[in-house]
Amino acid sequence: MSSRKLVSIFCLHFLLVSPVSWGEGVGGGVSSPQKPGTTHNESDIDAEQREKMIKDMTKQANKQRQEDLKEDTVKLLELATELKQYVDKTNENVMSLEVMKKAEQIEKLAHSVREKMKAN
Repeated sequence: MSSRKLVSIFCLHFLLVSPVSWGEGVGGGVSSPQKPGTTHNESDIDAEQREKMIKDMTKQANKQRQEDLKEDTVKLLELATELKQYVDKTNENVMSLEVMKKAEQIEKLAHSVREKMKAN
């Protein structure tokens, strides 16, 4: 998953969840009464739910990033194999345009894989 997708998911989550916690401060700081026999107030539960949602979203994003990396490395191997086949068909006097294009594709994909590996 790209960094942009992660940021989008985080922003969406922030927009959906945060107004609930902002609303608790409205009304002059008056908090709702706690139900007898409970150990957490609503804001603690909301914070725990938010934390769990963020943790789940992060876990899902990491899982998606890992799947993307696997797909990209398979494609990288295919491109490298194709490049070798093209190079084997050429000689020292002839360099095919296809060889150059394939090398560029490999370079771009390798850069993408490296960036995904850096993302955390």
